[in-house]
Amino acid sequence: MATIKTGMVLEGGGMRGMYTCGILDVLMENHIYLDGMVGVSAGIAFGCNYKSRQAGRALRYNVRFAHDKRYSSLHSLIKTGNYYNAWFAYHLVPKHYDVFDYNVFEDSPMECYAVCFDVKTGQAVYQRLDHVNDDFFEWIRASASMPVVAQPVEVGGHLLLDGGLADSIPLEFMMSKGYERNVVILTREEGFRKTAETGMWLMKLLLRKWPKVIEALKKRPTHYNKQLQQVREQERKGNAFVFRPATPLDVSRTTHDPKEMNRVYQQGREEALQRLDELKRFLAQGNNEEPTPHE
Repeated sequence: MATIKTGMVLEGGGMRGMYTCGILDVLMENHIYLDGMVGVSAGIAFGCNYKSRQAGRALRYNVRFAHDKRYSSLHSLIKTGNYYNAWFAYHLVPKHYDVFDYNVFEDSPMECYAVCFDVKTGQAVYQRLDHVNDDFFEWIRASASMPVVAQPVEVGGHLLLDGGLADSIPLEFMMSKGYERNVVILTREEGFRKTAETGMWLMKLLLRKWPKVIEALKKRPTHYNKQLQQVREQERKGNAFVFRPATPLDVSRTTHDPKEMNRVYQQGREEALQRLDELKRFLAQGNNEEPTPHE
């Protein structure tokens, strides 16, 4: 009997992603690795460390450079157009300051995808990441480049911004790739519903060069809330195991406070440890022809 492929779906959310890091670190410490993963924005920026098997790395470098204006700052935004400095945060840090394990990442059989948004077409772009090179880091940067506080990233023949503009919770994408069962890590609590963006008048002014971005921002609440419903439906059927913060994370997307980063990270760890046996049972069911539904 063939084993059903199990995937990982990682939502973004800036520093809410520290919650995701806590969960992924617990999985790594317990040698739990899935067949494939897809990440959006912070989901892939932090989640790539799951494929390279570097527990603790994402928290470590964010704490280390929390107050370094070369990493993320208004200084960088004014000087370069990017709040998270393109060269320092996405190239110098992983290549020199807190080295990303290229070899382990490339040797891992786990499929890994980054989700980006094409600012010209208004469509999602799903890039498989197999080899670690300059383009690899640019794809990750593109996926995490939020409108207004980042410039579009040119890579792979596309001009790209944050993948959350097109596909915030890419569960359907993973299912289309043959992942019948998925572990989904959300960074919003149960009952959360996205509402219209505040300050759309300002967004329209600042993003007037990119009408597809403005259109995506308008549609995002409806699309996001439909995706939440899809996650819930797959969870009910027993096809998805979903981590959601038990309580709102209440952290700024761009916090520079290491205590806040650690708090959110520890919440992820604690909730993962509490549900570890439950997760193992879900994964074991992947060997069955018909997963057992649960409410």
